[in-house]
Amino acid sequence: MDPSVMGQIDQVRLNFSPQGLMVINAAIGLMMLGVSLDLKLEDFKRILVAPLAPGIGLAAQFILLPAFTFLLVWILKPLPSMALGMILVASCPGGNLSNIMTYLAKGNCAVSITMTAISTIAAIFMTPLNLSLWGSLNPETAEILRAVSLSPIDVFVTVFVILGIPLILGQVLTRTFPGLADRVRRPFKIFALVFFILIVCGALAANWKYFIAYVGMVMFAVFIHNALALNLGYWTGRVAGLGQADARAVCIEVGIQNSALGLVLVFNFFEGLGGMAIVVAWWGVWHIIAGLATAFIFTRIPLPPGEAATDPEACRLS
Repeated sequence: MDPSVMGQIDQVRLNFSPQGLMVINAAIGLMMLGVSLDLKLEDFKRILVAPLAPGIGLAAQFILLPAFTFLLVWILKPLPSMALGMILVASCPGGNLSNIMTYLAKGNCAVSITMTAISTIAAIFMTPLNLSLWGSLNPETAEILRAVSLSPIDVFVTVFVILGIPLILGQVLTRTFPGLADRVRRPFKIFALVFFILIVCGALAANWKYFIAYVGMVMFAVFIHNALALNLGYWTGRVAGLGQADARAVCIEVGIQNSALGLVLVFNFFEGLGGMAIVVAWWGVWHIIAGLATAFIFTRIPLPPGEAATDPEACRLS
């Protein structure tokens, strides 16, 4: 594609009204509340009892993936806004579909759920830190951060409101009204997911011409980036001595990122900057395809003797 045409993506702004941003923020907050209703206190305690697999996974997710993404951006040299979108995705926690995909992949759902629980908390601090750190180390993406006067504290507050408060509310409701939580858990998850899908579809419909015009140029970068994340998770686990089931869980957790949170941050802090928004949005579509394909490949490879298939009950988020 002509470089002058490619450069136009940095001029695109997918803007929303303040009311629209509030609706999007509320949608992801509801999604996180639904996730929190599925988590139990044991999911957080498990990392203290069996810390190796989730600890390795979290290191791959919040340390290795952002660092390797920085190197990938340096190699591919995408447009600045696309590069910052890739760094933003790598800074987000695991996605809410990772648990069911781990189950389909015959991975260790206990590891997956523990990583989901801990990464949600860690993201409150690590997402602003990684975005600010790795974004500032690249001169071109650092210029965008300076232009928007990005404050890590403001990002921290936003992520805490979107992830932290729903997580706390969900845990309080589960412990205070366990019967009510059991009754509303599944319908609430379905409602929150459908609600968010409608919001995203509305956002895409409102900016469809931009999405169609520029998604082609981000497909390759997202494909390589997602493949890097999946392989980084799996091989980090294997090199560290994890079994197949644990490594599969880490693979899926690192490869399935919370792109919904990424979109919220793009719209709240970067005025819907075109390259960032389209990278994050396409990642949200592609990582589902890639995750299901990865799960299918894993189902073709039997677990070694002595490694039991995952317990369906362990994958409550499914």
